[in-house]
Amino acid sequence: MDSINLLDCTLRDGGYINNWKFGRESIDYILRKLETSGIEYIEIGFIKGDSPDPDSTLFPDTDSINSVIPKPRSKNTKYVGMVDMSKPVPLERIKPYQPGGIDLIRVIFKQDKIDLGYEYAREITKLGYGVMIQLVSTDTYSDDELGHAVRKFNTLKPHSVYIVDSLGLLKRKDFMRMVYLVDHVLADGVCLGYHSHNNLQQARGNAESLVELGLKRDILIDACVFGMGRGAGNLNEELFADYLNENYNKSYRIEPMLEIIDECLMDIYRLHFWGYSVPFYLSAKNKVHPNYAKYYNDKGALTEKAFNELLKTIKPEDSHIFTEELAENYYKEYMRNYVDDRKALEDFATVINNREVLIIAPGENHLLQIDRVKKYFKEVKPIVISVSFEPTDIPTDYSFYGNMRKYNRLKNRGLRKLVTSNIRDPTDLVSFVFNYNSYLFEDPLIIDNSGLMILKILRAAGVKKVAIAGMDGYTELNKYKIFNARYDFTKIGVEELNSKISQAIADLRKDMEITFLTDTQYE
Repeated sequence: MDSINLLDCTLRDGGYINNWKFGRESIDYILRKLETSGIEYIEIGFIKGDSPDPDSTLFPDTDSINSVIPKPRSKNTKYVGMVDMSKPVPLERIKPYQPGGIDLIRVIFKQDKIDLGYEYAREITKLGYGVMIQLVSTDTYSDDELGHAVRKFNTLKPHSVYIVDSLGLLKRKDFMRMVYLVDHVLADGVCLGYHSHNNLQQARGNAESLVELGLKRDILIDACVFGMGRGAGNLNEELFADYLNENYNKSYRIEPMLEIIDECLMDIYRLHFWGYSVPFYLSAKNKVHPNYAKYYNDKGALTEKAFNELLKTIKPEDSHIFTEELAENYYKEYMRNYVDDRKALEDFATVINNREVLIIAPGENHLLQIDRVKKYFKEVKPIVISVSFEPTDIPTDYSFYGNMRKYNRLKNRGLRKLVTSNIRDPTDLVSFVFNYNSYLFEDPLIIDNSGLMILKILRAAGVKKVAIAGMDGYTELNKYKIFNARYDFTKIGVEELNSKISQAIADLRKDMEITFLTDTQYE
């Protein structure tokens, strides 16, 4: 195994917390202490913007970033700046490398700007800098795309190529798959880097797994003092440096890092919290940009349950980008449908009063095999709930609707109604309203299947025994025959649809006893 080194990005990635306003005195102090600690690579900040600010770690050109490097500087430390391809500085601001200045430039880009990143990195190498390639949101690359990207940048002979967990969502299995792939394709002599965020608390575990592999190339791990960084923060440098000291014969000095925390970072932390929180965990779990979590958390209006459900509504094409306008649009749409249904569930459970529940779905078997249903009804005396229709053969307590169109057709019929919150303009017949988003399923084919939704609601209300009639399943006729109507049915494979519904029912059976009284495709 070759060397394991740390790259400190406190002044750059940590700057998202305080808008990069560290103050010149603190910048100088942090750089000196990091040199003393023995950190091999120090990233000073972004090369971006138009005007130099002595108190900021945003630098408009290489002259301004070079001006903050300690003099004299440690011979064992390499200094780094970063250029973001979402808004790159003009190349004329990148002066040719000069001894005593930054040694390397990190080029960071999303997948749709890979060609721009390549051309920019090529020009930087011509200017004499080492170039570090940052594949933003590496998890969004397919294996083929990732292999192709690494091969493309091999031609530049970069200093390093990074796996970048931009949203802090990479779990160890997926991370290690990427490591093996990149290591296999990456040219000899090129460092493999890892930049993490800690929203799922995976940063340290992933970093340990990487160094434990013993790859035959240099490894570069990004970290921040005190884990400073947006969202749940970054890998804690002082902790990981201590781990490397104990296990890999490194000799980092931890005391200077603790002094940085005490003298420079603790006051920022008191004003601008970073670290683990449920909102940032949920942003990673739902694979969305952490700024959504911050934006919604700052509103202070959502329970954790509602928070999670709101994040689930963000479309994949919007999940890795963030604007306040986009976030607010999702928020307004969600709140338009949201209800706090805790009281409704409690009252509904009281009505059920530990009785068994009979669900009557509109499949024609509830008529063809009505004797089975009547026998059960007579013996058990259950609460009876119909789904999206109103039966006439069995006395029914409630009719459930999760579909607005079906509800509008029958909303003025005599049965008391159970509805989800997407139903607009509920009538006086509505007895209980349940929060729509709470009872959806992840798979788009069955996301709002009414039969499954009422089962979820019953589970939430504590019901333990359910019997079902008329949930027949789909047939090759591409229709679901029902009493006095037909289900809408898209032209998809009925076997696939039946299989997904069967699996959902199997999952629900982990918490409740479900019995089919009539013949069904789901068993």
